[in-house]
Amino acid sequence: MKVLILGAGATGGYYGGRCAEAGADVSFIVRPARAALLAERGLRITSPKGDATIQPQLIVTGQPLPQADLIILSCKAYDLDSAIESIRPAVGPRTTIMPLLNGMSHYDRLDTEFGAPRVLGGLCQIPVTVGDQGQIVHLAPMHSLTYGERDGSESERCRRIGELFAPAAFDAHFSRAINLALWEKFTFLTTLASINCLMRGSIGQILRADDGAALIGELLTECQAVAAAAGHSIPPEVDARVRTMLAAPGAPLTASMMRDLEHGLRIEAQQITGDMLRRARDAGIAAPLLRVAYAHLQTYQARQGS
Repeated sequence: MKVLILGAGATGGYYGGRCAEAGADVSFIVRPARAALLAERGLRITSPKGDATIQPQLIVTGQPLPQADLIILSCKAYDLDSAIESIRPAVGPRTTIMPLLNGMSHYDRLDTEFGAPRVLGGLCQIPVTVGDQGQIVHLAPMHSLTYGERDGSESERCRRIGELFAPAAFDAHFSRAINLALWEKFTFLTTLASINCLMRGSIGQILRADDGAALIGELLTECQAVAAAAGHSIPPEVDARVRTMLAAPGAPLTASMMRDLEHGLRIEAQQITGDMLRRARDAGIAAPLLRVAYAHLQTYQARQGS
């Protein structure tokens, strides 16, 4: 199976690097500066699950692309338009596209551009970033990737992808309920990113505020109501697990969007908090905390000129 990874940043670099480490035919589409760094130093992963240095196959942006069996999209959600144009030449009759983007809105766009049957459901859960030397820094042991057909079927291509992922050093899971899994992550991530950015603190720090625990719980309830209106009610056991995570005293839990915001970087406000709020309004759901959080994020974007 010929695999293309758009970019070699934190997420794509980690999962693509682990597949390449296990012997898969993986190529990374990268910008010239990133290509030069990787050619000189290799793709370096530091991780509690084991360090690795891979000499990656690189394709510099603008060079001809081979048709791929699997394209993994791991860009920021706000870069989706440019990502689509970058991968378009590599999409052939049998190409599968697996997005690992935050949020849900990218599926509508990918379906329109390439056809829904070509687009697989995918999500990852991993705390990872790019270090100051260009290395991939895996911050904690969690490194899962979940995938599946959005119609709930078991397919030949999922079987082949399972074989591709099996020897790689991360936890891969095939799901026949990938849509529910996507909504579970969407509700959790929107709650976490929104409250982190609004309060400028970790979950543990927010919990020390008089109304911190109540606000976190109410924001999660708003997001879960949106999921239920979309036909994906969050199961009680998942709700209980998430609420326990979000109520852990001293928990250092933060979303990457807060880290981006604190560094003055572009953020995925529209694709996460904004999209959840849009869906709430479409469903007639009152979402006062989502409104406040999104206005806060939009104000930050206005100050950044983005």
